[in-house]
Amino acid sequence: MTQEIIQPIATFIAAEILKQPKRSIQPAEALISSGLIDSFSLVDLGLFVEETFGVRIEDTELNAETFDTLEQLARLIQSRQ
Repeated sequence: MTQEIIQPIATFIAAEILKQPKRSIQPAEALISSGLIDSFSLVDLGLFVEETFGVRIEDTELNAETFDTLEQLARLIQSRQ
């Protein structure tokens, strides 16, 4: 997965969602299924992805199947660009 996609998302999650800007999030780390991100934060993350990468994320895609790791999210973004 490209760092150009993963790094900005990891930075956003750490700084804006977790309020821990120094936290490192690994590309394969579970975000939703581990409880790191809740459903409210998932909406914020979806909006960030849409605005930053110019892709459309359907509401039905805001789930652990699509958004559980940075790798999954990067694949989704790449498929839409």
